[in-house]
Amino acid sequence: MFAPNEYLDLEQTAHQKLFENQKNVWDALKQIASYLQFRLKPGVLGDLLGKPYISNQVFVGAGTIVEQGAFLKGPAWIGENCHIRSGCYVRENVIVGDGVVMGNSCEFKNAIIFNEAQVPHFNYVGDSILGFRAHLGAGVILSNVKLDHREISVITEAGTIATGLTKFGAIVGDRTEIGCNAVINPGAVIGRDCIIYPSVNFRGVLPSDSIVKIRQQLQTFSRHDRAKE
Repeated sequence: MFAPNEYLDLEQTAHQKLFENQKNVWDALKQIASYLQFRLKPGVLGDLLGKPYISNQVFVGAGTIVEQGAFLKGPAWIGENCHIRSGCYVRENVIVGDGVVMGNSCEFKNAIIFNEAQVPHFNYVGDSILGFRAHLGAGVILSNVKLDHREISVITEAGTIATGLTKFGAIVGDRTEIGCNAVINPGAVIGRDCIIYPSVNFRGVLPSDSIVKIRQQLQTFSRHDRAKE
């Protein structure tokens, strides 16, 4: 039900080994640290604009642009032809594919980002996986910790599935769009080709090809009428 290939095109990452023999797609999150420890070969092959901070635990692929003001702490493996904008903060254990946009005031931690995903403005991506061409609107937060700090479960119609993780944000399937200021709660699993509208607060499992909307009841008054009340 939650096999990696149900949510992700594994041809759209150079790091398929993370998903080998994994029953559930989120199990790959447990492998990132050890994978980087043994496979990461630091180096900067891309282009630097100004003097961004890049530690000696980071690989940056050819054609990738890193702007001044970006902070790449690592360990991190960043692919080719990405755009890492000023104010981007890449923390520990981050794996990024090719052609990815990592934007201003965005924070990444223990995450796998597939090719051509876009995370351009004011986003938090912690303990999460973003599929091929997934897109987060401005201000989208992938919340990764429960308020009681207990183990995170995936909530399904058939019951809950324990993940063995106390930090787990979301799985966002290929080509899924999440609108501005949406909050995705811990343990969310979102299928391919979904649309989640702005300001939605979502938890649980969303099947592929789904749309989630929120309805607001708005009231409009004339300023002059309001002054007479």
